[in-house]
Amino acid sequence: MILDHDTIVAPATAPGGAIAVVRVSGSEAFVLCDRIFRGRTPLAAAAGNTVHYGRILDGERVVDDVLATVFRAPYSYTGEDSVEISCHGSSYIVSEILRLLIAAGGRMAQPGEFTIRAYLAGKLDLSQAEAVADLIASSNRAAHALATNQMRGEYSEELEGLRDQLLNLTSLLELELDFSEEDVEFADRRALRETMERIGAEIDRLRGSFALGNAIKQGVAVAIVGAPNVGKSTLLNRLLNEDRAMVSEIAGTTRDVIEERANIGGVLFRFLDTAGIRATEDRLERMGIDRTMESIRRAQVVIRLIDAQAQGDSAAPALEFELRPDQRLLTIYNKLDAAPEGFRLPEGAIGISAKRGQGIDALCEALREAVDTEGLYHGDAVVSNSRHYEALTAARESLDRALAGMDEGLPADLLSEEIRPVIRHLGEITGRGAIAPDEVLENIFSKFCIGK
Repeated sequence: MILDHDTIVAPATAPGGAIAVVRVSGSEAFVLCDRIFRGRTPLAAAAGNTVHYGRILDGERVVDDVLATVFRAPYSYTGEDSVEISCHGSSYIVSEILRLLIAAGGRMAQPGEFTIRAYLAGKLDLSQAEAVADLIASSNRAAHALATNQMRGEYSEELEGLRDQLLNLTSLLELELDFSEEDVEFADRRALRETMERIGAEIDRLRGSFALGNAIKQGVAVAIVGAPNVGKSTLLNRLLNEDRAMVSEIAGTTRDVIEERANIGGVLFRFLDTAGIRATEDRLERMGIDRTMESIRRAQVVIRLIDAQAQGDSAAPALEFELRPDQRLLTIYNKLDAAPEGFRLPEGAIGISAKRGQGIDALCEALREAVDTEGLYHGDAVVSNSRHYEALTAARESLDRALAGMDEGLPADLLSEEIRPVIRHLGEITGRGAIAPDEVLENIFSKFCIGK
């Protein structure tokens, strides 16, 4: 990744729209634009945060009528002098403007280069920069709220608050070294332990939110399981409102896991239509059942589908799998329209007819209630990034070692050394503790599009 001070240019909008925006950023942004832009006044003389009408010229030829928005450093996205040229969305016009800007002395931006400049200029921390990419990729309300909360900085402020407390602890411990001959304690060990345990509890809370955050970001995995021919594929098709899974009266038709996505109530769900669970000697069907069990293990929600047409004990066969405490089980009786007379739903179960659409709204409501996003919509910090989760895990492990050191009666200087890794790991998330290594920046910003 190039980290220089060239003036960079790139389209900031996706192709195909009626209007396009070309972004220019760097110390020569105004000079470059004035070489091809003609308005009432040169952009170099314009005040910041102003919009100017003019034309893009290639010699005497008019390329397009445009609006140029001027941002003066440090009051821009990148912290540099910047211009955003709004033009008509023709791919030809955009390519011509880019060509003229590059000929005038600009350079085509690399993926994420605008945002990495914002990070290096202190406009965003590293976690906020990652949230920019998540916001662009968000496809549902929950993912949008998750990225927006992180980009606004509340999450960063919480982490920085923990770091500040730990820095205060190490300062007090190291102050004791200056008075070692007088045998005084500036850091009361009881209060020190209470503070460290409180910080540990907050780290645990953030780590515990990763399951929800990652599920919202990637899609909440829902395994649809049950006996063969109970209607799993029909239910999947009904939830998707289209025929994506093959439906047949022949038991054992589905022999592999079929995964499809749907947005329900602002949350993205990943539905896994699985092979029917039954005893079988068919090798291929057995492989499908093994994959069903694996789908159950990685699902956040399990829909246990039962045939309401069956009678007696066979209507509710024993569970052939165990759920984790963090998994949610929904018991659904299908083919309710064909149930025998007098059939009554067990308490807590939902009755549906996947074929006719009966009860699907109630099922969707239950799915939505299985994912608790209320705190997310009120700004609660939720971890969705595996890099952050790994850093929090490392911080917790280091904190545990520091607490063990207190139990062993470590002197102030060694105890301070045990706390410092906790500070470093928390700082890795925001990048505020130190500039992140190039390989970390490369990995993060390589996922960005050109215009960001």
